[in-house]
Amino acid sequence: MNTYRVAQVAAAGGPFDIVEREVPQPGPGHVRIAVEACGICHSDTFFVDAQLPGVEFPVVPGHEIAGRIEELGEGTQNLGWQVGDRVVVGWFGGSCGHCKPCRQGDFIVCENLKVPGWTYDGGFAESMVAPADALARIPDALAPADAGPLGCAGVTTYNGLRRSSAQPGDLVAVLGIGGLGHLGVKYAAAMGFETVAIARGADKADLAKQLGAHHYVDSTATTVADALQSLGGAKVVLATAGSSDAIAATTDGLSHRGELVVIGAAPDPLAISPVQLLMAGKVVRGHPSGTAQDVQDTMAFSALHGIRPMVETMPLEQATEAYQKMLSGAARFRMVLITR
Repeated sequence: MNTYRVAQVAAAGGPFDIVEREVPQPGPGHVRIAVEACGICHSDTFFVDAQLPGVEFPVVPGHEIAGRIEELGEGTQNLGWQVGDRVVVGWFGGSCGHCKPCRQGDFIVCENLKVPGWTYDGGFAESMVAPADALARIPDALAPADAGPLGCAGVTTYNGLRRSSAQPGDLVAVLGIGGLGHLGVKYAAAMGFETVAIARGADKADLAKQLGAHHYVDSTATTVADALQSLGGAKVVLATAGSSDAIAATTDGLSHRGELVVIGAAPDPLAISPVQLLMAGKVVRGHPSGTAQDVQDTMAFSALHGIRPMVETMPLEQATEAYQKMLSGAARFRMVLITR
């Protein structure tokens, strides 16, 4: 087959069109992947709506890609990859290798980070080309539709928790039960934390317990900080909700030396005063996604503990419908495009 299909956006904020393109050849250090599934992340709006610099149209979004290697570029054989290998490419789509963060081994904050759908065509397609350093190997236990979302939603929550200051037995709260948060609750419970899920509405209490939470806080019925303090104070709050007000409202619920780990993207400033942080030595930090090795670690942990994202699948030709369902908040909890 000399052509493949993509779901592309021709102009900022435009609709998705299904277009045929010629099959690309992978260059040195790259591989071509036969895409089997691709999750739809809210961060895809950054590119579809040209909210970040350097976006060039037409855009093919998608950075939660699962598939199989179908062609190797020069030099990739020496890196241990073979045609047929099952791989994920996530938000981390490769690094430059020469900026200061890369030279320090901190590749996820590369100053020239490559992100699928931004710096090269993403996974809303039947085929795509990616740098070999972006590849994470999929365990046999994971299906493509489960593996794809772990390349962004999964690794961001898993890494955010495992790199936090929390130890098994500590009280850890996850703010938001959505595409990120539902995985955060599962990971927190599996890591041995006393897990609190925070969301809006009493109707989410049963879901929170099903996900593994030991406690549920309805933010519409109580003050979140007071609820956390009544449980002893949270050592860590993993803030997945995209609301600055909701994130800031958890600060006084932290214990001494508590840590607010922000992974939910929101444009508004956080209303947190220095006084809230100083006396108890609290920390607020942003947490980026994770490297290809981090994605592979996330998938291995998920396979070991039976953790899977909750997904809804649609075929590639329904990309517009799937994307709109993600935007509306009606997805439960990750929309995934199936291409094969």
